[in-house]
Amino acid sequence: MPEFDVVGVGLNATDTLLIVPHFPAYAGKVPFQEEVVCPGGQVASALVACARLGLRTKYIGTVGDDERGRIQMESLRGAGIDVEHVQLRGNCANQSAYIVIDRSTGERTVLWRREDGLRIDPEQILPEQIACGRLLHIDGHDTPAVARAAAIARSLGIPVTVDVDTVYHGFDRVLPYVDYLVASSEFPTAWTGQNDPFKALELMQREYGMKVAAMTLGAHGALARENGEFFYSPAFVVNCVDTTGAGDVFHGAFCYAVLQEMPMRDALEFSNAMAALNCTALGARGGIRGLEEIRSLMARGERRVDLEFAARAAAIAGK
Repeated sequence: MPEFDVVGVGLNATDTLLIVPHFPAYAGKVPFQEEVVCPGGQVASALVACARLGLRTKYIGTVGDDERGRIQMESLRGAGIDVEHVQLRGNCANQSAYIVIDRSTGERTVLWRREDGLRIDPEQILPEQIACGRLLHIDGHDTPAVARAAAIARSLGIPVTVDVDTVYHGFDRVLPYVDYLVASSEFPTAWTGQNDPFKALELMQREYGMKVAAMTLGAHGALARENGEFFYSPAFVVNCVDTTGAGDVFHGAFCYAVLQEMPMRDALEFSNAMAALNCTALGARGGIRGLEEIRSLMARGERRVDLEFAARAAAIAGK
């Protein structure tokens, strides 16, 4: 039996949150009410969500040797994530982000920086590091490294999930190895040039042959295509404090759902619920909750339905 349930290769970051009463107008000025430093990053936060759900997790990535790197490593170890193959880069600042959060809505604006010295070397991704997991989760930033990890996973019959939010050069070398694409709402349309999200997902799935092509829709939920059928799952309505990390936590929950072999409709609903709960506290990992609270929200939570997405998914299913 593999030692880990999920192996993740990709980004981590340490965030500085600046909470303002409302986002300033262009060239404006507002006082911030609170400043909070906390860990985040796409793959690292997804793995923390996986660990909270009881999965055995391993993170492969790089951290700087500064205070922000120390904060990140402390968080990963505290979550019980294996960090044996995390590389500490000397004289290098960890990836950081300054995130301005509008207290009136919970929406955030992100300013980030990642030193070139943090780039993951694809030659240092070894087969045994991937073979020890039941599932591989990647992002798109260090494209050669994640392409190598995904190719290894495919050769070993290990499913690959990917979180991608922008078009990365060379990402066409990653997509043929992906089983579960869960992209931002912007990525499929930007990649395909097809403005219709339904058609964009269909095009990507046909071209690359992934089992599932999906996108997160923020406050409107998530949309996925599997076996020629579209599944739309509305978002849950919560008291939103901070949307930072909601997508990352969605991906962690989705990894869990894949390993639990949930039907796609249930997988999206479960992932939406965990992401929504994370929005009820500050920080990329501030509101990560366990199974009991997720199931409680799924059972009793109010949903925000996008009527257009719901109607189109239902119409396609009815054909």
